[in-house]
Amino acid sequence: MSDDISSAQLCENITRESLQLNQHLEKMTEQMENVSVKLSWMAYDMVVLRTSPDLAESFKNLENEFLKCKQLCNQTYSKMW
Repeated sequence: MSDDISSAQLCENITRESLQLNQHLEKMTEQMENVSVKLSWMAYDMVVLRTSPDLAESFKNLENEFLKCKQLCNQTYSKMW
């Protein structure tokens, strides 16, 4: 009788561990997919920037204007409250 209980518990433990392993593998696969997408975008950005140097300057100008706008919005928000 105790052999039946221990084998049932063993089977349950193996099933639980298999499910956990599957969950971890799915999570790792998703993380690797995200890394792959980021790397693809980085490679694309490198190609675009190397083929069009003017674009890099445009991005810098856009970023500067964004930062100015963000600072102004933060100042306005802080004055309101």
